[in-house]
Amino acid sequence: MFHSFDTLVIGSGLSGLSAAIEASKYGSVAVIAKLYPTRCHSSAAQGGIAAALGNEEPDSPEWHVYDTIKGSDYLADQDAVRTMCEDAVGTVIGLEHLGVPFSRTPGGKIAQRRFGGHTREFGSAAVRRACYCADRTGLAIVTTLYEQGQSRDIRFFPEFHVLDVLMEGNRCLGAAAIEIRTGQVCAFTARATILATGGYGRVFRTTSNAIQSTGDLPAILLEKGLPLEDMEFFQFHPTGLYGLGILVTEGARGEGGILVNGEGERFMERYAPHIKDLAPRDMVSRAIITEIREGRGVNGKDLVYLDLRAVPAKTLSERLPEIMNFCRTYMGVDPAVSPIPVVPTAHYAMGGIPTDRDGRVLENETGVAAHGLFAAGECACVSVHGANRLGCNSLLDTVVFGRRTGEAAGKIKDMPGAFSEKEKLLEPAKNMLSEIFGRRGDEKAGAVKKDLQELMMHRCSVFRNEAGLKEAMRGIEELKERARHISVSDRGKRFNTEVLDAIELGRLIDLAQTIAGSALERKESRGAHSREDYPERDDKNWLKHSFVFKRQGALEFRYKPVTIAGFPPKKREY
Repeated sequence: MFHSFDTLVIGSGLSGLSAAIEASKYGSVAVIAKLYPTRCHSSAAQGGIAAALGNEEPDSPEWHVYDTIKGSDYLADQDAVRTMCEDAVGTVIGLEHLGVPFSRTPGGKIAQRRFGGHTREFGSAAVRRACYCADRTGLAIVTTLYEQGQSRDIRFFPEFHVLDVLMEGNRCLGAAAIEIRTGQVCAFTARATILATGGYGRVFRTTSNAIQSTGDLPAILLEKGLPLEDMEFFQFHPTGLYGLGILVTEGARGEGGILVNGEGERFMERYAPHIKDLAPRDMVSRAIITEIREGRGVNGKDLVYLDLRAVPAKTLSERLPEIMNFCRTYMGVDPAVSPIPVVPTAHYAMGGIPTDRDGRVLENETGVAAHGLFAAGECACVSVHGANRLGCNSLLDTVVFGRRTGEAAGKIKDMPGAFSEKEKLLEPAKNMLSEIFGRRGDEKAGAVKKDLQELMMHRCSVFRNEAGLKEAMRGIEELKERARHISVSDRGKRFNTEVLDAIELGRLIDLAQTIAGSALERKESRGAHSREDYPERDDKNWLKHSFVFKRQGALEFRYKPVTIAGFPPKKREY
């Protein structure tokens, strides 16, 4: 089956919905996604969206710019950061006007709370900058934008799994996808194609990411010779539920929660004496792992406590209802009465598909853009997060750059020419499926995936070193070979999730190799990338973005300078 639209959006999260709504002003739009739109991973975002509204205390977009750059450990491109932070106020007010039900101050304004790394007067003290809808902010915005999308006659194709991006030279023609319900392979052609498929946290064992976060599109572009940027930087959120990885929002600490070790000590006072528990996520995650390594975990276990008992019960029920339910349901813990067992969990990819500020996908480190191909959100790297994303900037990134990308894509007027042999567009996707069905090995996708996640968790997570990263690279090669011997027992076409699991595993293995390989190359510690054998940040040699290419099965690395515009690097202190 063949479909044709002016703009094709792959992914129905906040970046995809924002892009689709903007592109719909210029022509027809289709959104294809693995899941039903309101089940996208954006709906799991809890804590808030950052904007210097100043509704509860004085704030400034310039302070927001500074915090974002400082939080990124100075690897963010500062022109892109300024674009995002200066647009933040209008973005949040615009969301309010579309119907997003933000929590309110007593005076009726959008409520704001403290969040990690958010400060006033360039780091002097914490500030209330996070705009929130209790602790269901992502779901509230997703639902609102999905309703807006439906009112604009955007065509939604849920439960379509993308198998291939259709390229002709550096020109994108669209994508090939399999309809999960029927097993039919379809082609979607368009003037412009926007990739908005989210992160790839499922490469790690303990993660806050949803099952579908497998990085399909970045891996597909890598196979096609396009680069990925800053893949070594993967953020671990400090407070995931112990044993599960389910996120406990930073907003819990913004409301007054504190971290304590097995000795009952509020240990963040030693690591970040000024901002304490609201230090940036990379610092808090390292502090927690250090406490555990040095024997101060709770009852000898690999965990610490998040203590909310000093927070009024009314505040917990009104502002953190989801967290209260999670803890009671999955941990048997009532946060109003008992502390919550937490440990860092793989949360957010700072790296991804390199783009400019209008979402155009870059072919290389020199800034040359592919034609008709765009990316936005977590799968993209613009780069506003650098080496470590500031809390509440993820939702802001998706909406600001989703909208900019949708506008740029919608304005493309030249259409791919008529296809005399349309079936050829689908040959690579169909051949891949045939190859998987033809395997007769004794491996299963689930077992190989589990071993990959364990390997990455042990060798490439919060702390890294050369020996561990080399072991990871060797292990990934072995897993690649095992993946070639995966067979599927389900021979049907309808809802064949076993085949999709095998495809997703291949994508995860490719991305794991780029993460570990990029981490091995970067011989310094910066943000979320902490090398125990190179513990210092090295601005002289490593103040640059990494670009990784796949050439004949091997990784090739190139580099691009960081854009500095107003805030030269200095030591991070909190």
